[in-house]
Amino acid sequence: MMVEAASLKLTGIRHAFFTRQGGVSGGVYSSLNAGIGSHDSTANVAENRARMAAALDIGPSSLLSAYQIHSPQVVVVEMPWKIEERPRADALVTSRRGIAIGVSTADCGPILFADALAGIVGAAHAGWRGALAGVAEATVDAMEKLGAERGRIHAALGPMIRQPNYEVGPDLIARFTVEGTGSKRFFRPASRDGHALFDLAGYIVARLARAGIHSVEDVNLCTYADPARFFSFRRATHRAEPDYGRHLNAISLGE
Repeated sequence: MMVEAASLKLTGIRHAFFTRQGGVSGGVYSSLNAGIGSHDSTANVAENRARMAAALDIGPSSLLSAYQIHSPQVVVVEMPWKIEERPRADALVTSRRGIAIGVSTADCGPILFADALAGIVGAAHAGWRGALAGVAEATVDAMEKLGAERGRIHAALGPMIRQPNYEVGPDLIARFTVEGTGSKRFFRPASRDGHALFDLAGYIVARLARAGIHSVEDVNLCTYADPARFFSFRRATHRAEPDYGRHLNAISLGE
C-alpha cells in the first residue's frame, strides 16, 4: 500500500508514498486512486483517502492536499479545509500536529520534507515545470520561516517517472538549457532526433543540494515502469486509456 523512506522514519513523523494498491477503485483506477480531479467515483476516492489517512493515524478530514497548478506556490497549513476550498498551490508546509499534508502525482516528483527537531514538515509536487520554477527551494524557505533549519531538514523523493522512460522534446530541453546551471547533464540522447531522456529525479536532487539540503534520499522507483504498483500519466497516454489514477504522498506530525 505504501513506500517509506528510511531517512524520514523519525521520532514524531509519519509519512507515506502511497502506491496504487489497497483501495476500492476499479478499472484504470484500480485500486487506491486518490485523484480528486479524476473521473473515478467520488465515493471511491473518499474511501481510498480515508484508508490513507488511517495508515497515517489521522482522521480523513485531516489529510490535506492542494489544487495543483505546476507552480512554486507554497501554502502554510494552519487548519484543515474542505476539498472544494483547497488552495491553488504545489507545496504545503505545517507545524501543526495531527494534520497530514500531501501532494498528488502520477509521474511528477513528490518530495517530502521534515525537520523533526523543530516539528515542521513539508510536501512538494515537482514536475518539470515546478522543479524548474523552484518549488523545492520555495518549500525549504517556507519551512525556515516557520522555524526549521535547512541543515537539519531531511528530504525524500518518492516514485516518479525515471530517465529511461521520460523522453522530452526540443522545447523542454531549451527551457532547461537557458537556465545556465549545468542542466545539460540531466539529458541524454533519445532515439528520435532532437529529443532526449530527462533525469527529473537527478535534477531535483541537484536543486535541493544547491539549496543547502544535505540529507536527500531517493527511493528510486519508476511510476511508468511498474504498472502493478504505480499509476502513470504517460503510460496511460501511450496506452490510449481514458483517464489515470493519482497517488498521494503525505507526511504528518504525530499528536
